[in-house]
Amino acid sequence: MSTNPVRLSEQALIEQFTREMNGGAGKSLKHESADKHVSGKAEYIDDKLTLPGMLHLCPVLSQHAHAKILNIDTSACYSVPGVERVFSWKDVPGELDIGPLAPGDPLFARDRVEYHGQIVLTVAAQTPDAARAAALKAVIEYELLEPVLDVEEALRRELYVQEPHVHQRGDADSALATATHRLQGQFHIGGQEHFYLEGQIAVVQPGEDGSVTVWSSTQHPTEVQKLVASVLGVTMNKVTVDMRRMGGGFGGKETQAAGIACHAALVAALTGKPAKMRLSRRDDMRITGKRHPFFVRYDVGFTDEGMLNGVVIDLAANCGYSLDLSGSICDRAMFHADNAYYLGDARVTGYRCRTNLASNTAYRGFGGPQGMVAIEQIMDHIARDLGLDPLDVRKRNYYGDTERNVTHYHQTVEHNIMPEITRQLEVSADYQNRRAQIGEFNRHSPVLKRGLALTPVKFGISFTSSFLNQAGALLLIYTDGTVQLNHGGTEMGQGLNTKVAQVVAQVLQIPVEQIQVTATNTGKVPNTSPTAASSGADLNGKAAEIAALTIKERLVEMLCRLHHCEAEHVEFRNGVVKAAGRHFTFNEIAHLAWLNQVPLSATGFYKVPGIHYDRAAGRGQPFYYFSYGAACSEVIIDTLTGEYRLLRTDILHDVGRSLNPALDIGQIEGGFVQGAGWLTCEELVWDEKGRLLTDSPMSYKIPAISDVPCDLRVNLLENHANPQHTVYRSKAVGEPPFMLGISVWCALQDAVGSVTNYQKHPLLDAPATPERVFWGCQEAP
Repeated sequence: MSTNPVRLSEQALIEQFTREMNGGAGKSLKHESADKHVSGKAEYIDDKLTLPGMLHLCPVLSQHAHAKILNIDTSACYSVPGVERVFSWKDVPGELDIGPLAPGDPLFARDRVEYHGQIVLTVAAQTPDAARAAALKAVIEYELLEPVLDVEEALRRELYVQEPHVHQRGDADSALATATHRLQGQFHIGGQEHFYLEGQIAVVQPGEDGSVTVWSSTQHPTEVQKLVASVLGVTMNKVTVDMRRMGGGFGGKETQAAGIACHAALVAALTGKPAKMRLSRRDDMRITGKRHPFFVRYDVGFTDEGMLNGVVIDLAANCGYSLDLSGSICDRAMFHADNAYYLGDARVTGYRCRTNLASNTAYRGFGGPQGMVAIEQIMDHIARDLGLDPLDVRKRNYYGDTERNVTHYHQTVEHNIMPEITRQLEVSADYQNRRAQIGEFNRHSPVLKRGLALTPVKFGISFTSSFLNQAGALLLIYTDGTVQLNHGGTEMGQGLNTKVAQVVAQVLQIPVEQIQVTATNTGKVPNTSPTAASSGADLNGKAAEIAALTIKERLVEMLCRLHHCEAEHVEFRNGVVKAAGRHFTFNEIAHLAWLNQVPLSATGFYKVPGIHYDRAAGRGQPFYYFSYGAACSEVIIDTLTGEYRLLRTDILHDVGRSLNPALDIGQIEGGFVQGAGWLTCEELVWDEKGRLLTDSPMSYKIPAISDVPCDLRVNLLENHANPQHTVYRSKAVGEPPFMLGISVWCALQDAVGSVTNYQKHPLLDAPATPERVFWGCQEAP
């Protein structure tokens, strides 16, 4: 190893020191894998070279929603050349149940099946085709049982995966009894398929001493590690999980990736051969849970001006057959049943209903969108009942100061910038003029009708399970000045690795190209939280910042000792370090630290301060801060067919002091379109036997580029750094933009409402498909 790195001249170092750094926090850098994504060079799990002797797995799925298993005959499976073995629950050496929070999710069905698509067997063969051909030959005899498929029926029968939970503030019943106006309503909110580009997949290689290495497309490597160890009956230190990148997750790989990894690990451990389980799209859609559909009932009182005076909301989640994460998801729906509004005297009840469908799971927003749709329906209903502009009703009910700033779960809403965002967007979107123009258009257009809606978003940031609000990072600096960074977050296309690298670059004042972010690995950063709840950059960025500051402090201390100066005389800037009037490259300082035996590795750990929630009391401060935003959308509908187009959307969103404006705008655009898709075209359909009919791209419609408005205007709120001490005062951006899509649904209701000159609220179920829009128009008198 050379002890004399090539040195730039002092003048060159001074010039570099005085120039502004191109990278670092706050700069619009492209995604670190952007070139690899567009060129096809980005490596995903299925791109890895096939390991010698690898076995391929295919599941055998239940063909019934609820039935007893009477007999299983797999003899015919072995007639297919290349079949190694057929696995069932009897082959599991450790725990059969892989429920993330509570038992209820068996790796294989044992005595009975609980939904159509549940895994009963897996076939391991030398090729994927052989595994699938053999899976079709398995013979399973059932005794059919009555399934429960309807959330309203489950609610009537009090079939729950967890007991109901209540948030209450004041006396809602008394307020309702004395309200000037009162109305009730009920409607359904549909679920949503995750439809990640990369399906569920895992590869497992057996190792020494009963160990396994798992490559899993997962948002939660530690959960996969824990459950693989549990299924195999080994300790967690025998399992290493590696996750470089996912082709999308959206919550669908927070818990439900674990089962796929466990199946592959079971085969690898018992055969001694590498194993891969890659689900087909149809099997993926049948096996895995979705966004929770909700059934909503409400009873609200209000004044002549439309201000709330008594609110009762029932949120009944269709959880599927097991708990999964439904408890926390339903809690978050309840937390966001206020959105941006002061409810006053209110009671919000969450029901976790059990049905014989796949266990529904996390999805971008984690229940928050469903709670927001409920209150936005109420705002529109009140406006139609009073003959007011829905935006006026919304603004009058916003959280205010002092007396009107406490939520129904008793958290004080501080630093509320929703009124300011609304003011700015109302002007920039020309809302008032367009509202008048749309009214004029609708009066003279008997068939085509336009609709307009401006809706807010207030989204709480933090895991509602407080213990998950923690993260770790490992930072290594080598003697050539390059940096290797590892953290507990997972990269699923959102740009997390880019942002965290920018944070480290900002601390050390080095080019971001000098930093290599390595695959998330449980052997480097242990006990990680899932990359979910919009926490990725907040938690892992802060942990990486702490690790970088630790090493920087060591370097400063070394330079002070060597140059006999104080810490204030040491400065890092743009890849150059100035100490006692002399200038050095960062590379030279790293090499000097090695020569002086200064450790160049550090861990960082961060936990979110000051949050708490007493679930038994239904009160506390579950969120560290709130992110805000608003969207104004305009649509046009054909009242004779129900067809519609999204014409224009204006968005103003709060990301605090952005870590990367380009990535944040990309997240806002994508989140908005995905949210609009959920509420318009993405309809899940089951038949009367519980079979998912929308189980492929042929039958399930996600938004296409033609569904994006030609006029889409996205702006970040300026000059509003996060008042909380987040990493560089940024705010989370993963989930909050999803709820901006609610503006499209409200605009469609506005257009349908114009058929009756806004005298009747259409109360559309979501998604507002063309059929539902047509029916809404037909129901108008």
